[in-house]
Amino acid sequence: MSTKIQKPVIQGQRIKTRKRDEKVKNDPLAFRDSLLVGFGEAGTDLDALSSYLDKAGNKLDYKHYGETLFDVLIAGGILAPGGSVLEEATEDEDGTRKPFRTDLCLFHSDSDLAALTKWAQVFTKLIRRYKYLEKMFEEEIRKIISFVHGFSDENRTRLARMMVLWIADGHLPATVLQLMLKEHLIKDMVAANFIVEFFVTWLKAKDMSSLKACIKKGTLEHRLMEFLPANKQTEAYFTDFYTEKGLSEIVAFQKQQAGKEARNDLKTKLAEMLHNDEPRDSLISQTKELTSKLQLADAEVIGILWPTVMSVVEWNKKEELVVDQAIRHLREYIPLLKTYTENSSRAQMTLMLRAQEYCYENMNLMKTFSKIIILFYKADVLHEEVILRWYQDTQEGKRAGKTVFLEQMKGFIDWLKNAEEEDSDEEEED
Repeated sequence: MSTKIQKPVIQGQRIKTRKRDEKVKNDPLAFRDSLLVGFGEAGTDLDALSSYLDKAGNKLDYKHYGETLFDVLIAGGILAPGGSVLEEATEDEDGTRKPFRTDLCLFHSDSDLAALTKWAQVFTKLIRRYKYLEKMFEEEIRKIISFVHGFSDENRTRLARMMVLWIADGHLPATVLQLMLKEHLIKDMVAANFIVEFFVTWLKAKDMSSLKACIKKGTLEHRLMEFLPANKQTEAYFTDFYTEKGLSEIVAFQKQQAGKEARNDLKTKLAEMLHNDEPRDSLISQTKELTSKLQLADAEVIGILWPTVMSVVEWNKKEELVVDQAIRHLREYIPLLKTYTENSSRAQMTLMLRAQEYCYENMNLMKTFSKIIILFYKADVLHEEVILRWYQDTQEGKRAGKTVFLEQMKGFIDWLKNAEEEDSDEEEED
């Protein structure tokens, strides 16, 4: 192993250090002081502030002091743990204390959306001018959120409203909202009030469809209830709390998402029972219990039952054997399906349409559709008038496979119509 022998140095010679090897002295106070001079010169003019920040980046070390830069822009000074502004000040050569904070900052601005939009432009111009600040800004906001409990109600409101603008402008991912789901923030309703202010502001600035997209990007669609304290996480409290804030659309969205989650749970439980070959009586009673709790309409249940029932069988690759396999398989579940179709023509139509789509999407089952419908007719799962309505309904003509299966069903439909005519003739004779 060789070691590099240092060359002899002539006495008095200065060795140059490469710039990248130089260690920058960590002095955020000095950086803050330099920054505050420019803020003072800008007065209250945000355009002048933006112009100063743009030029100052060539002299001040934003790369090393990005956190301090954003602290001053948001809170007016360096933030200490807990959310208060650090009051440590430096002195001029004559011993005069320098200011440690400025009122030209987000937390001292007007809290209306128009004023905050102007502040959002200050951040946008700065981050676009110095792209390396993007990551620092996200890290700063994560820190700021951890201090939320220590801020005043007014500053929490300003922050919630600014989060709308920052996320909408693409400076922050919507996932930062998850950081509000901390126990100490939830317990004191800080998280709930913050997210409500965020939603209200978003709907003022944009619309519900974009808010839904934001919530989904933040993977919060199933977690809205979690912003409330544990003892208040009920549908009733959620509805009252959000409705009082004018957020009835969020209530509807929450119910929709809760319904989806409940349906997914139902699918999972049904699939488990089917795979475990649960006795049919037990399967029916447990399914009725689950669907009753969820208050699902019969048609909704059929929409869940059909794909679940069809997912537990491995279809034969030989088309000539698939027909018998499908009929044998479905015959086992006739009592279960009939539970939800016997009193609902809508559920019957849903079953026909689900069977139509499924058979069309699975090529080996294309010739099976009519035989499945006949099986269901004979077992009284589907009624004659529903089958005829399906056949005659031109509105459903564009659904996958309809034109294919109309020809396949023609013979059976003719038989039904003839049976209808014979029945009516017999009634006339009587």
